[in-house]
Parts: sequence; C-alpha cells; structure tokens
Amino acid sequence: MERVEQLNGPLEKRTLSYREAEDSDEHPESLSTLEESCNPAPTANGDNESGMSREGETEGSSGVQKCINEDDEINESTRLIRAHDEENSSNGTTSPGLAGKNIALVQPNNHRRSDEPTELSFEKFPENHEEKLKRIKIENALDDPKTPLEAWKQFAKSEYGLINDDLRRKIWPLLVGVDPQQVDPAPSLEELNNHPEYNQVVLDVNRSLKRFPPGIPYEQRVALQDQLTVLILRVIIKYPHLKYYQGYHDVAITFLLVVGEEVAFHVMEILSTNHLVECMQETMEPTQRRLMFIYPLVRRENAALCSYLERSTVGTLFALPWYLTWFGHSLNSYRSVVRLYDYFLASDFLLPIYVTSAIVIYRQNEIFQEDCDMASLHCLLSQLPEDLPFEYLLKSAENLYRKYPPRVIEKDVETMIAKEKQQRINEEREREYRKLYGKKPPPVSNSIISRFLPHLQLSRRSVFVTTAFSILVGFCAYYYRAHYIPLSAVR
Repeated sequence: MERVEQLNGPLEKRTLSYREAEDSDEHPESLSTLEESCNPAPTANGDNESGMSREGETEGSSGVQKCINEDDEINESTRLIRAHDEENSSNGTTSPGLAGKNIALVQPNNHRRSDEPTELSFEKFPENHEEKLKRIKIENALDDPKTPLEAWKQFAKSEYGLINDDLRRKIWPLLVGVDPQQVDPAPSLEELNNHPEYNQVVLDVNRSLKRFPPGIPYEQRVALQDQLTVLILRVIIKYPHLKYYQGYHDVAITFLLVVGEEVAFHVMEILSTNHLVECMQETMEPTQRRLMFIYPLVRRENAALCSYLERSTVGTLFALPWYLTWFGHSLNSYRSVVRLYDYFLASDFLLPIYVTSAIVIYRQNEIFQEDCDMASLHCLLSQLPEDLPFEYLLKSAENLYRKYPPRVIEKDVETMIAKEKQQRINEEREREYRKLYGKKPPPVSNSIISRFLPHLQLSRRSVFVTTAFSILVGFCAYYYRAHYIPLSAVR
C-alpha cells in the first residue's frame, strides 16, 4: 500500500504494507532524512558480473515433492527428520508437509530459499529441507543444558538463522546473557507517564501500528502499544545518560513481539548499553562517524564505485535508519527483519555497517545507471529492494569483516576526517582571501617555503624575494664551509 511518510522534513514516498502514516512533528534526534518524494528503487538484479548468482537455485518449490518408492535409498538427514516426525506423531503432533512416510522431503538446490523475496506478512512459510534439518539440530541443542554460547551464535549466524520465532524466543535471551526465569516485573504505564520523553515515545509508538501482526483484536493491539511504551521508558529511566532516539521503538517492537514484555526489557537494556550505545548519545556525532565506515569498505572492494558515490556527494544519510533500527524501519518483510536480528545479536555491534556496505556493493549496477548527483543516488539508495538476497549479503558482510576489521577501517576514517578538516580550512581561507582581495588566492605551493611558512600568501614578488634570499643563504653557507671549517680543523 502506497503511502506518504513524514520524517521531520520533506515528504518521503515509500511502498510499505505495515507502517502507519506518520505525523510531522518527529523527535529532533531522529532518523529524519532530507529526502523528497522518491520512486521505489528498482530491484537488484542477479548479474554474474558481481558474483551475485547462486548455483543450483530454482524457484517454486512448495516443500514437498511427489511420492517416491519405499525401496529408494534414503540419506541420513532424511532418516533423522522422519524419525523426528514419527516421534512427534506418537505424541499426537504432525510436521507440516509430511502426510506419510512415503513422501520425500525436498532435495537440496530445488526448493524455496529463506532469502527469496516475500511480501510483508507474518504468515509462517512451510519449512524446506535444510530449514527442517536445522530446526531439529537446534531443538536437540536446547535439550542439552551444556550447549555453549558459541553454538547458539553459530546457529544464529549460519544460513536460515534460528528458523522461527518459537526458537528465537528461547535463544535470543541466551545470545545476550538474559535468564528468562529471572526478570523484573513491568510497571504500569501510569507509573511512567511523568517522564519528559513520555509524549514523544507515545507519539512514535502510535505511528508503528502496522508493525503489529495484522488482524489482531483492537484490545490486544492497544495492550501491545502500552507494553512497547513501558518497555522503552523503563530503559531510558534506568539509564538516564542514554537518550531516546526516534527509531529506537522499531528495535524494541521486534523484541516485544518475539520474547515478550519482561524479557524484552532486559534484552533492550543490554543492547542499549552495548550495541546501540553510540546511537543513544547527546548528539548524533558518534553515529555519523560510524556511518563513515561505509566509504572505506566500499573503496577497498570497488574503488570506482566509491569514487562515483563521493563525486555525487550523496553522503551516508541514506543508511542512517538502517543502522539506527537494524533495518527494522526500512524493510517490508518481518521475516527478513528477524533473520537480520538473529545475525546481529550473535555478531560484533558493527555488523550492521558491514551489511550496509555489502548492500551498496551489491547494488553497484543500479548505482552506476543513476545520474551522479546527490538527489538521484540518495533516492535510489534509501529505498531497499524487496528481493535483496540477505543470506548472500550476510556472507558478504562477514567476508568484509574478516578482510577489513574495524581497526583497519578506523584508520581510514581518521584519514578521511583529517582530509575533510583540511578541506574546510582551505575553503575558509579562500573565503577570507576573496573578502580581502576580491579574487581567488593563488594555488598553494608544495615548496619548502610553504611547508615552513604555511600562512604566507605567495605572490610572484614574494616568491622571487624568498627564492633570492634562499640562494643567498645557501651561498653564505657554502662559503663558510669552504673557508672557515678547514681552518678550525687545522687549529
């Protein structure tokens, strides 16, 4: 459903199916952008030139194929799944898509993948072969109290993530060190409505109505809204040095829907003091600095693409809502959002930046087809295509992280900042020179004089005088060395 969204500035037109039309009075430290109405971005293609295709991938599998002969050889994974299903059947439960023991499972490379595009929906899709096998492994790990944290991280980061919300409800708290059995009860909304941020939080929560599952009763939706408001206020009351930002509610609502109100609070307080702490400072300067990581990462992989983006002066504003909300504000698919949250919870806090860089690199063909100007490229980049192959992009982001760890990119960012600072100084000097002399200053020389006298405005006359003086000093030094030094040596 097409709608127009107000983000503390000009209108931004998006194609969203589950967000409420937003009011105009947004939070001052928000994910507001300078966008004008943009058309939805073209979808990313699968050109082999960028290494984006995957071998053996086909569409249209429903999860179950035709019957096969009982005498056919069944591989080990199929036996494991059938044994699991028979156990469930004995308990009065059945697995989706398996009507009998003679029905074969989908074979690899011939099924729907988890990174295929989906319309925004909370519908549960049938599991394919690999998802089903992975779900069983996760369930077995949950039955083992000795399963280490690294195992949960590996499950969350590897393909298909944690499969479904029932498993996420149990594993997300483990990934951040929260014990669901030891949680604090939530206060009532009335106890928190005197907080200075109360009205802004309520305003943002009311704008997120369509982030809730469709079709739920009105009373349940209102209750979820109140729980979300309480959840956010509890965090910023407990940690007064952390500042609420618009977009924080997009993160909180995802955890509320998956793990419930009380556990979500403990998850959010840990994330707010670790993963999101830079976003919750007095100013957005730490966040803006972090977004600068995008350009060094892109430059190291594709220098031409980085130069094109820099010439357009598009900046990093297009990626601000992605980073602030872990893509929760910008994606139309709940399935994609929770898959990314699996990965981010199990990874370094900078992985959203690496995923952003991977997306920019992936869309290079679209970028080069756009005009090299800020408006065109901002409009393109700020709209995420609905068919982004997130499993591929997560692998790409992980490769970028291994090749270019944060300590390496941090040095690149410091160099960028130094160059920008020097550029601003030069521009300020040029403005002052124009005011005084009414013309552009002469080009800066790289001579020794300019190094030792950087503030000296060099004209033809000054260059002649300083050059002559340098020659004279050199001559005197030569004369002294030739006549006086030998005499002192003799004595």
